[in-house]
Amino acid sequence: MSYYTVLGLAKEPFSGSPDPAFFFRSSSHLQALTRLEIAIRLRRGLALILGDVGTGKTTLARTLLSHFTEDDGFTFHMMLDPSFESEYQFLLQLSRLFGLRGPFKSTLDCREAIEHHLFHIGTTDAKATVLMIDEGQKLSLDMLEHLRVLLNYETNEFKLLQVVIFAQMELLGRVRRIRNFLDRVTMKYIINPLSEQETADMIQFRLRSAGLSNGTSLFTSDAIGAIHHFTQGYPRRIALLCHNALEALVAHEKAVVDDQLVQELIRDESRWVYEAAPAA
Repeated sequence: MSYYTVLGLAKEPFSGSPDPAFFFRSSSHLQALTRLEIAIRLRRGLALILGDVGTGKTTLARTLLSHFTEDDGFTFHMMLDPSFESEYQFLLQLSRLFGLRGPFKSTLDCREAIEHHLFHIGTTDAKATVLMIDEGQKLSLDMLEHLRVLLNYETNEFKLLQVVIFAQMELLGRVRRIRNFLDRVTMKYIINPLSEQETADMIQFRLRSAGLSNGTSLFTSDAIGAIHHFTQGYPRRIALLCHNALEALVAHEKAVVDDQLVQELIRDESRWVYEAAPAA
């Protein structure tokens, strides 16, 4: 039996999967989501979302996708890992993402095929192509330059390609080295960690989304304070610690997660981070 069924929950509340149903709309995440949707619908071109590891960028991307339907006039493509050894491999993968088939033997072949595809989709089919890139900090300078060139494809009215890059903060230094790249970013946003109140709201939101009945609480306020202090408000860390807390709650046959239980989990976790590994 899963731990969450013992607690009267219908599903796991603190899964690490980027499920839009469990996407907590903090003030920072909601603003990013709203501005992204507006930028895409207005076909503004390039959007850049930055944030540290675990701030919820991937879940934000999946949630954004759920806001569009096939009838909205957009075709979405997701590149999950832009780690490529050459610019040719990057453009070849783009061609495949767009459903293009052919003997593309060079970067020029790929780029010409992509250009033809974008014009066909944008003018004949009257659809905008949206490329979403996760883990954007892995993009090399050459790949960023190719994206800049692809963003030049446009009609008199709108861009033929919309690009949304989700990346860690380290990408910022790289894009600053490309002339005119930041000038093309029509929407840029940095996702901040959650406040203590938002941490409490996120925990309760996830529990409610998993089936917790109204009026029920599984975490004391002191426990939530300890969780926020340890995780620094990063959603991924919060979810992991809360998952461990609920497992411990069931194992110890307790009714609520309190500060003492959380502190025990934090001490256990800290050993993995701070204590030296034993000699072989």
